[in-house]
Amino acid sequence: MLWESVAVIVLAAGKGRRMRSDIPKVLHHVNGKSMIRHVVGTAVSLRCQNIVVVVGHEWEMVQEEIDAGYEGRVTYAMQERLLGTGDAVRCAIPYLLHHIHHVLVLCGDVPLIRRGTLESFFMYHMGSGNDISVFAVNLERPRGYGRIIVDAEDRFIAIREEGDATEEERGIKTINAGIYSIRKDFLIHAIERIGVDNRQSEYYLTDIVAISCETGASAGYFMGDNPKEVMGINTQDELKTAEQILRSGAF
Repeated sequence: MLWESVAVIVLAAGKGRRMRSDIPKVLHHVNGKSMIRHVVGTAVSLRCQNIVVVVGHEWEMVQEEIDAGYEGRVTYAMQERLLGTGDAVRCAIPYLLHHIHHVLVLCGDVPLIRRGTLESFFMYHMGSGNDISVFAVNLERPRGYGRIIVDAEDRFIAIREEGDATEEERGIKTINAGIYSIRKDFLIHAIERIGVDNRQSEYYLTDIVAISCETGASAGYFMGDNPKEVMGINTQDELKTAEQILRSGAF
């Protein structure tokens, strides 16, 4: 019964320019199946009945691909302008059903994440009583990822995107994997407080961690033990690496 009160939002609106391809990034295949079908399939396997995929760039192609395997299992939200992850999640909120209490946010370009891992993450979220929980991993080479920021008392206070981080913060090896569990009531409140005070002039979903501190809400992070599972795919080389991981069973 627990998963019936959980919605999944899958972010799949981006263009993926670094893929150097005419088709949307999430439609590229890993081991014979598109990235977005991997992610949606994992969401469906959790028995969540409220799955919202945020589409934008070439949305017809993305929707057709998903419907080929999961027609009727997914609702679509349109992100008219690609203004960042915070804006993408905002677009999905009207499609959350009234009985939903928690929201699991996944990325359409992170196809290796497994159901069991998400179950463990969500159980951490529920057990901790957090308003927002973030999936984190340690990387020896964390370039390109947002860093997990804690204060002197080891309290989770922010996620700093690399472009906005100080030199000291860039040295942090604990990174945000882009997967979140969020209490719905807090999400609805916090999403409206996100601004664009950053180098990209985008609405970062990551800002709701700092918002939780400002508003007295609780935030925590779950340490995953396998960085390969949360590997984001942005280039053809990363696509090949993911393919090799799946074929070898290396994780």
